[in-house]
Amino acid sequence: MTGAAALTTSRPAVARAVPAGGYEELWVGSDMGPIKVQVQWARRGGSAALYMLDGMRARTDANAWSFETNAFEQFALDDVTLVMPVGGESSWYSDWYNASNFNQQSVTYKWETFLTRQLPDALAARGVDRTRTGIVGLSMGGTAALNLAAHHRDQFRFAASFSGYPWLTAPGMRTAVRIAMLDAGLYNVDAMYGPPWDGTWVRNDPFSQAESLRGLPMYISAGSGIPGYADGIENMVDLVNTVNGMALEALSLATTRAFQVRLATLGIGAIYSFPNVGTHSWPYWSGELWQARPHILTALGAW
Repeated sequence: MTGAAALTTSRPAVARAVPAGGYEELWVGSDMGPIKVQVQWARRGGSAALYMLDGMRARTDANAWSFETNAFEQFALDDVTLVMPVGGESSWYSDWYNASNFNQQSVTYKWETFLTRQLPDALAARGVDRTRTGIVGLSMGGTAALNLAAHHRDQFRFAASFSGYPWLTAPGMRTAVRIAMLDAGLYNVDAMYGPPWDGTWVRNDPFSQAESLRGLPMYISAGSGIPGYADGIENMVDLVNTVNGMALEALSLATTRAFQVRLATLGIGAIYSFPNVGTHSWPYWSGELWQARPHILTALGAW
């Protein structure tokens, strides 16, 4: 998997046809500085795209979908461009009030602006239709995928959450998010959404924004938290990771089930997947992506 790096600036560009297949790494200008984006172009040069969001511990060198799963291979023959933004540790892919002071963050996260304005602009210059886009994510990224789709229905035609936390304002969740962000990079949650009573929490809570998802094709999944085929335990590190994964997935399942009830109460449909086994880990998300694939391709008309 190779490709030449390309630098995309904010200057107007002449739209070109989508490259027919192949891999490329773009650098896209943003309010946070240049952002690396890994791209696999649609096999036949179609204009549909699928944004793939990372989890809490997103790295700065590569989006984990690109090396923890076989996502590129899953869609290699399909007419949809895979778009994997790199970075965003503990960001929830949202626009923050301020940079985090706990870890001396150098820039203020502006991920919603990037994903809904600057990145679509850059991709449009390469022929990608900004209104023919799907978005998927795992864990933190799953919550963000639903949020972004709810607030930008003109852009997203499909959304999927794999082991997300779609009831972010549930009792105890603000504290859980605070602890998780301290653990993943020492980020201060107050710099993101403000204190617990700030209205930004509600804006970024899929449960509270459920009505805005009406009519949107969605795939929503969470495992049981019970270890399965991907949870081999050979040492103490494996044991600790598995126990943590069990707890995280149990919390995801609880909030996802609550979100399912919320949508059902409003008469909003979605495709659900609740496997009998599965912890908070990549092999399960790779499998869920494959299960979601036909729904993605149908919603985007990208077969």
